[in-house]
Formats: sequence, structure tokens, C-alpha cells
Amino acid sequence: MNDLENSRTIDVLIAGAGPTGTTLAIDLMRRGVTVRIIDKAPHSFEGSRAKGIQPRTLEVFDDLGTIDDILAGSSDYPRLGIHLGPVAAPWRMFRNRERTTDVPHPNTRLIPQYRTDSVLHDRLEQLGGRVEYGQELVEFVQDSTSVTATVIGDGGTERITARYLVGAEGGSSAVRSQLGLSFLGTTDEQDRMLIVDAVTTGVSRDRWHIWPGVKGRFAGACPLPHSDLFQWMIRLAPDEDPPEGAEAITRRIQAHTRNRNIELHDIRWRSVFRPNIRLAEAYRRGRVFLAGDAAHVHTPAGAQGLNTGIQDAYNLGWKLGQVLAGADARLLDSYEAERLPIAAGVLGLSTQKYEGIAKLDPSSLRRGKDEQQLSLTYYGGPLAPTDCDRTATLQVGDRAPDAELLGTDGAPEHLFDSFRGPHFTLVAHGPNAAAAGEELDWPATGAPLRRVVVDAGEDFCRSYGIKGDTLLLIRPDGYIGHIATRNFLASTQTAARAMTPVARQESVR
Repeated sequence: MNDLENSRTIDVLIAGAGPTGTTLAIDLMRRGVTVRIIDKAPHSFEGSRAKGIQPRTLEVFDDLGTIDDILAGSSDYPRLGIHLGPVAAPWRMFRNRERTTDVPHPNTRLIPQYRTDSVLHDRLEQLGGRVEYGQELVEFVQDSTSVTATVIGDGGTERITARYLVGAEGGSSAVRSQLGLSFLGTTDEQDRMLIVDAVTTGVSRDRWHIWPGVKGRFAGACPLPHSDLFQWMIRLAPDEDPPEGAEAITRRIQAHTRNRNIELHDIRWRSVFRPNIRLAEAYRRGRVFLAGDAAHVHTPAGAQGLNTGIQDAYNLGWKLGQVLAGADARLLDSYEAERLPIAAGVLGLSTQKYEGIAKLDPSSLRRGKDEQQLSLTYYGGPLAPTDCDRTATLQVGDRAPDAELLGTDGAPEHLFDSFRGPHFTLVAHGPNAAAAGEELDWPATGAPLRRVVVDAGEDFCRSYGIKGDTLLLIRPDGYIGHIATRNFLASTQTAARAMTPVARQESVR
């Protein structure tokens, strides 16, 4: 086997090309960071697995330039059809919400994971990147300036040196294992679920069908949008051997549903799932980070795992970009400080939902604001101290909502249009805040600053709870980095200093 030494040091090596790793690669590449993304699988994932995209993640995809393809490949969630003997009781899992100016994507979208992966991989290629499949990271060493990883693939053994390494390769993460980090939690080997993607006849596509059973056993069939496939979920008995093949799985489904008309054909993907509920003890050791399922694994209830992983990447990407451009390396400490508590809370939510599904607890079947991840906040964390100014509705660390503004030509514009891109945004309302915003120095390196002055913005003032002169610094990931209602220039400059390189020069506009 050939042993290749790559003498060039790249900025970031990402292990794992699922939604988390690919989101991170996209965000880094648009910042000019040199990235390699590897995956030990021979090709992209072909199953539906995680299939719910929450409103906050849709906003991330909007910023990354993938929202149109995600919306085109997805659908709203169908109503549940709970089969109780010959009767199918309708149940709405989500209350469909109308778009508002502050929440442009109010509803969770249904899309199989293989399609989400495809959209993200296409975007990565548009930016000049590509996933290197069949490349397995087997070990690494790190020092004070870099990480050198040993990667094995068809071409032999390669050693890749990077300034940072991110493990995003799932619950069985080799990166986490080599770091020696505990993966705290439980795996219930007696609770198994067979998941199958297959063409199915004998069941309507206008419902997500649920057939309850005794002792918490159930079968479910979710129609996957823009395809002829269903995702089947069959909860197995503790001593039951999972059926294999279309005929055996069809017999198992027919026995449970008592519907002889249901038949499976053309199985595309099959997996046996065990509910893992685990959280890594830390997200970082030195120059090595964990993200997504490598850091936290969830039950599938509530569609939280994939979304939480994508937002890990969205939080880490701009911080790596800033530190590589010269910001204080302590900025990277805020990644774990902000994201680990979020994952802990999400684990509790998804576990509660999963435990209630078998009991057909209505609160477990219903999805609402908690799952949408719009109200998650970093308030009280290292970049969002509690002694900052606030508005009537928002505090530092909160998600910055969208708002409708009037452009210079009188036509409506959206604040998210100004946020879109790898920059910070400075939003000024009122003459004193606007004057201070003009004086704010900004570094020539790292993420640039875009300045927005809101002169007449009734919708903006309502969404942001603003009653007087206010200066807001919006982070590249769409969270509020600073609020100033007084002492505009000095307080904003101090907040920016913790997130930017030292050297300053007039910003781009």
C-alpha cells in the first residue's frame, strides 16, 4: 500500500460528509478557507433516515444558497392517519402557519436525507469543493499548530496536515474515540426499529399512517415527497429477528396492520435502528472538534438530530474562519459553550417525544415551537453576557428575526437579504446609532461588515422591540452579537473585538 505524505497544510479537514460536515465545508469555503472533506463510505448516503427540516435550519439553508432546491425537493408534513381497527383517525402533527415578515419559513419540511445530502453536495461543488469518498480517517496526532491525520483509501495511506480537524462522522465517530471523550448516555438494545424505504402499494399517499400495537409496538408508513417511496418504521419485539427482503417485510407489515393489500416492492434502503441517547463530555480537545452525531445522538422523534448538527456546523464555521484570519483563538471556546447546552436540551425533548409515541400520547405526536428551533438562544454564554442592553423583545444571543424594510426606491426589502452571506451586519436605527455605526472601525481581514440604516421601519421596530435609537451587531450565523441603546460606539467596538481580528480598516459596504 502506498504511503503518501501531503506536504501542504490546509486550514480544515472534515471527517464525515453528511449534512453536518457538508454544511461546515460550504460555510468555510465561502469564507476562502481551504478545506478537505472525506467520508469512509464509498458513495453518498442512499436512505431517508432524518427527514424533517426545521424552520431555523431552512433559514440556514437560505443563507448558504440551497433553500430553493430544498423547498423544491420537499413538502409540508402530511396529516397522520392513526389506524384503530377499520377506522383511520386523522391527526395533524403540525399546525401549518402562515409566513410572517419575521419568520419567512414557518413550517417544518419533509425531505428524505438522501435528497438533502444531494442538494448540499451540489452546493459544495458549485463553490469548488468535492467530497472524497472511500477515505477513512484512522488516527491523528496534534501539536500546538496543526493536526496530522492518517487516512486510508483505495490509493493507499495518506497523511493530511490541517490547522484544525472536525469529526462529523456520526455516532460511531473515530475522532471522538481517539480523543478519549466519553459518550455519556444509553443505548437500549431491546428497543429496535426496522426502517425501510420501499415502493409500496395498497396504502394512500395523503397520510403518514400509524398502526398502534400491543406493548408499544407499532408500524408507520410516511410517504416521501416527489417519489413513489414510503419510509416504513416497524417497532420490533425484544426477541424478534428483523425480517429481510420484500416478501418477509410485507408479511410482517400485513400481520401487524391486518391489511392484505399492502405490498412492498423495490427496497431502496433498510436499517435496524436502536435509540441512542448520548452526549459527548466535550466538543473540543485542542485543535480537534466534534459536530453533529459525533457529539450528540438523539431518538428520531421531533426531527431534531440532523437540524441540531447543521446548526453546530453553522456556529463553528464562522468562528474557525475568524480565528484563521487572526481573531483570538479563545473565540473557539464559545463553540462548546454555546452548542453543548443546546444539544442537552434537545436530547431531553426528543427523548420525551419518543417515549410518548408508543403510548400514543397526543403531546408526543404534536409538533410545535420547541421543535422549530427558532427560540433557541445563546444568551448568558461567553459571547452574550447578561449585562448587555436589550430591546423590549430581544436580548443578545437571540436569533435575529427577519423584517420588511423599504428600499431606497420605495420597494419592500427584507432584512434577511442584508444578512445573507459570510459577513457581520450592523443595523442602526435612529440618528445617534447611525452616526456611531459610521464611525465603527472594522478589520480588513476576516468576515467583513455590512452596514444597514433603518430610517422608516415600522415592521422592523415591532419585530425587534425597538423604541428609540438602537445599534445591533448581527453575527454571521444570524444571532445577535450586541445590542446598544446607549454608549453605542464604545460598547459595540468592545463586543466586536471578541469576535474579530485585531487589525482594523474601513469596512466594505
